[in-house]
Amino acid sequence: MASIHREVLIDDTPANVWAAVRDFGEVHHRLAPGYVTDTRVDGDIRTVTFANGAVVRELIVDIDDETRRIAYAVVGGSLDPTHHHASMQVLAAEGNRSLFVWITDVTPDSLGAPIAEMVDQGLRVIKHTLDHEATPIG
Repeated sequence: MASIHREVLIDDTPANVWAAVRDFGEVHHRLAPGYVTDTRVDGDIRTVTFANGAVVRELIVDIDDETRRIAYAVVGGSLDPTHHHASMQVLAAEGNRSLFVWITDVTPDSLGAPIAEMVDQGLRVIKHTLDHEATPIG
């Protein structure tokens, strides 16, 4: 199994970063615009369309507002993993910033490199978006 673990500091408060991550049906607007071109939600299934043409169906496994963590699993789409589970979590960091943690486990191993590349690309867009366009809540 390939395990991909990425962390990045975001120059915004955990509350604001979590609000964008938590809004799981608006990934294409609030979290990764341009990298994700469309997001549709039907119950606990989220269908995400990426700029590279990949489409994945994700089961939202858990959303925990207390720990600011969302967990999801790919259950269909163009990538077709045997197993895929991922989580995104927002932790408080020094200076009223946020540590964004994204962990993905996937099989077969052959999907590890392409998924890691997608995660790295997505993380760059997420950081840019949240560092520069975060909208205060409240």
